[in-house]
Amino acid sequence: MSQIYPEPVTLFWFRRDLRIEDNAGLYYALRSGRPVVPIFIFDRHILDSLDDPEDRRVTFIHDILGLINKNLISKGSSIDVRYGLPEEIFPALLKEYPVTAVYTNHDYEPYAQQRDRKIANLLSASKIPLYTAKDQVIFEKGEVVKDDGKPYTVFTPYSKRWRAQLNDFYLKSYPVHKYLKQLAPMKERAIPSLKSMGFKEGEREFPGNEIPAQLIRDYARQRDFPGLDATTRLSLHLRFGTTSIRQLATQAKDLSEKFLNELIWRDFYQMILWHFPQVVGQSFKPEYDRIRWRNNEKEFEAWCVGNTGYPIVDAGMRELNETGFMHNRVRMITASFLTKHLLIDWRWGEAYFAKKLLDYELASNNGGWQWAAGTGCDAAPYFRIFNPYLQTKKFDPELTYIRKWVPELEELTYAKPIVEHEYARQRCLETYKNALNK
Repeated sequence: MSQIYPEPVTLFWFRRDLRIEDNAGLYYALRSGRPVVPIFIFDRHILDSLDDPEDRRVTFIHDILGLINKNLISKGSSIDVRYGLPEEIFPALLKEYPVTAVYTNHDYEPYAQQRDRKIANLLSASKIPLYTAKDQVIFEKGEVVKDDGKPYTVFTPYSKRWRAQLNDFYLKSYPVHKYLKQLAPMKERAIPSLKSMGFKEGEREFPGNEIPAQLIRDYARQRDFPGLDATTRLSLHLRFGTTSIRQLATQAKDLSEKFLNELIWRDFYQMILWHFPQVVGQSFKPEYDRIRWRNNEKEFEAWCVGNTGYPIVDAGMRELNETGFMHNRVRMITASFLTKHLLIDWRWGEAYFAKKLLDYELASNNGGWQWAAGTGCDAAPYFRIFNPYLQTKKFDPELTYIRKWVPELEELTYAKPIVEHEYARQRCLETYKNALNK
């Protein structure tokens, strides 16, 4: 295979950082002195695990890459997008480009760690270094730890230390624009079509990443009411890096403590995943793996489709199935209902959310589910069982949200409650108690 580029280059590997501005790894690549070729790999290890050929996340990534490419083309460069297995793509890239170094940004998920080790070994056989930078969190790994150097496993002291350590250095934007002349001059390269990768175009209604300052100011007061359009919906952009965490944290610091707190939760769960990768398949508190889940498949199916007879739960599940989004308060209610009312293993719910959520992120999804089930590092105690009726009264008193998603609410056709609340509550308390007292 002939070389595409005549002189030595640096590769910058886009992953979950799909933007040019304020991108740490791209900044370091551009400053390294060699012309920079941006690359992206549609990773078959990930894509092959997706069930839905119209998965909107793939459409989203594809659209964003198109925008990045347009931007790069306007600067006389382009992005080289490949489809396949990273361990097979890199040898091909090395044949086509005289590569001197590869830059990318950290990813904390177990699969990503394994992939990066494999690629680092493959590159080092050709004496090519792989450099990685922190980009998708403010603090990572062991940057916020207890005095004895051990990781925090409770959020409140972690968040206090996080805030105490925060200063302008950590929020400083990387001035990528100053170095864009270092992009390798390239002819425009075509991006593989969705069809060529076995996908179809999904529904394209994605939330924007420009957030009105007033929405952040009102966030603490309005965030818990699913009937209001009062959340930022930025989780999709944070997940794929189409917005900068540093710019967002700067905005939050000035406008809303509560919103900043949500960003700290995100760092917290990424740190937990890094230090305790076993949480992917196991309860953080091992004794909770003794719980005897009922795992009734018929009841699980009713929960999945939003047909439990509990309106707030059904509204949430229907919103998720139709839009790929679910309001955060309702995520807690639906997760609590599945694990505590129906006694279905949190891993079942976690996997369903992973399939359906546009903003699915392993660390936050796992952390949220283990919190709801009481099995996690900083969990709601097991005897805290959300009452869906009280939650509705408190957060959707006019039934605005519920009526939107459960239009048959007052009809005879609406499902009868799948289980009686007080009975389910007692059953849950006994089941957890039996497991934990063994």
